[in-house]
Amino acid sequence: MALSLREDRTGGPVDHFLALLQDRLPLWLRILHNLTPGRGEVRENLIFVARAGIDYYSEIQSAALPAFTEPAVTVRFRQAVRDNGLGPMAEIVPLAAYLEAEQRLGRVSPQVDPQATARLLLAGCFQHAYNEMFVGEDFGPGRDEAAAQIVRELRVEPVEVGSP
Repeated sequence: MALSLREDRTGGPVDHFLALLQDRLPLWLRILHNLTPGRGEVRENLIFVARAGIDYYSEIQSAALPAFTEPAVTVRFRQAVRDNGLGPMAEIVPLAAYLEAEQRLGRVSPQVDPQATARLLLAGCFQHAYNEMFVGEDFGPGRDEAAAQIVRELRVEPVEVGSP
């Protein structure tokens, strides 16, 4: 993945952000694409994804803010993301596919909307990273606890007959 947003490569915040994104995004997407339906516990798999997502968004957001102070850079970045197929769906699709496959195996509740659940998980990760960046890591739960809370509240696991 090679994104270029400016002709004048000065090593400033845009270049720092792009270098970080080009380093971290493939690793993050690999985590999402490597989810294997039927392996491990769904809850634990999703907690692992949520924790990795919080870490990824924490790193990326801190570099993104100074990079997007110029509207022209933002416009070029949006176009580069579209041209390279790297919009939000690059994250949502593999996670939703995993949830849908687990649903077919009976390990995710049939009432769960896989795509909406994927969006909610990723949004929770993004929000936790955002809060850490602006108010500090000691403001809310730690990353491990936040990941567990995000997954717990998705309520993806089937409810057994007779369970509350």
